[in-house]
Amino acid sequence: MNMDEMYQALGISKPVLEFGKEIEESLKERFLEIDENAEYNQMKVIKAMQDNRVSETHFEATTGYGYNDAGRDALEGVYASVFHGESALVRPQLISGTHALHIALSSNLRPGDELLSPVGKPYDTLEEVIGIRESVGSLKEYGVSYRQVDLLEDGSFDYEGIEKALNEKTRLVTIQRSKGYQTRPTLSVDRIGELIAFIKKRKPDVICMVDNCYGEFVERREPLDVGADMMVGSLIKNPGGGLAPIGGYIVGRADCIERAAVRLTAPGLGKEVGASLGLNRSFFQGLFMAPTVVASALKGAIFAARLYEKLGFSVVPNGTESRHDIIQAITFGTPEGVIAFCEGIQAAAPVDSYVTPEPWDMPGYDAPVIMAAGAFIQGASIELSADGPIKPPYAVYFQGGLTWYHAKLGILKSLQKLKDAGLADL
Repeated sequence: MNMDEMYQALGISKPVLEFGKEIEESLKERFLEIDENAEYNQMKVIKAMQDNRVSETHFEATTGYGYNDAGRDALEGVYASVFHGESALVRPQLISGTHALHIALSSNLRPGDELLSPVGKPYDTLEEVIGIRESVGSLKEYGVSYRQVDLLEDGSFDYEGIEKALNEKTRLVTIQRSKGYQTRPTLSVDRIGELIAFIKKRKPDVICMVDNCYGEFVERREPLDVGADMMVGSLIKNPGGGLAPIGGYIVGRADCIERAAVRLTAPGLGKEVGASLGLNRSFFQGLFMAPTVVASALKGAIFAARLYEKLGFSVVPNGTESRHDIIQAITFGTPEGVIAFCEGIQAAAPVDSYVTPEPWDMPGYDAPVIMAAGAFIQGASIELSADGPIKPPYAVYFQGGLTWYHAKLGILKSLQKLKDAGLADL
């Protein structure tokens, strides 16, 4: 069976396959750039592991209180080194990116403080954390107020609005790097640095926190390199490399991390407790694999952008723009388009490929959401996945792919579903 026959055995018709080959051929130079970037980041991770003297003993499990967990401490040292922070909190007890963000925010804000988002509305699941949507235990319940300044129509920062919003109560500024369920551009590290410099010049004592989910290892620099005080992410996204089964991280200024550790555990305990439960090997190895896994996901995102752009759909970013996260937004304009795309991604999965995804009312969201992910780790969006809310403008958000070849198959399968449904014309 040759390569074309193999794809056809997986349900890809000859016209779709030929169209995909044409797109792939046009991306060779772009893929080379991605590989060079991955090589740089791979060396960065190896150096951090060597500098922190990672050894086989660091893979041993601890239980109970987790006192003297050398592996946990070494892992946090590696994260601090890789991302250029003073300290890091990297724990399986941080169950998601949302949880890690909640810990970072709630530990560094006090009653009477104000939280400012200068990049518009945050990701849906943070709305209840902040109290934008009423929820038990929100920051609003604890006397923390919230203010946001939307981006301008062209996606640029509203510097005049930000300057007016900063006041004596502003304690922390949260900057979401990725687009979330929006079709705005993702923020580059350079743009994040410009925004932080502007804010710090006007209020030097404010804490600048970056939600770095989906952004790690996409560029050679990270937000801490351009003035951020904290950055936060999930281990079942980029930095876990597809091997971490759970976890989150917070890395940055030592005092900010200490407050986060105390909130995660208890006053007087902080980083000294928290068993690693035998997960350290997966955390270390996942971080080691992360630069090449992220490169595969980026290739898939660019392939999707170029392919669907050529078919006339609106994509963000487009097929030639620089990349600053692994997420590709594609606007179909109809619920049927979003659903067909997700059906294709699910059908390409190694796990649960026979399942048909359907929209449902997920906790933390204000509209039905459809999610496609036949993943080895539940909810791991560094694995091939796609999701989107069933509401205007009916856009789908595609991300992940542990290998480029799987990402490629997923995109071709999504196009096949759309073609078969009469929603895309080659």
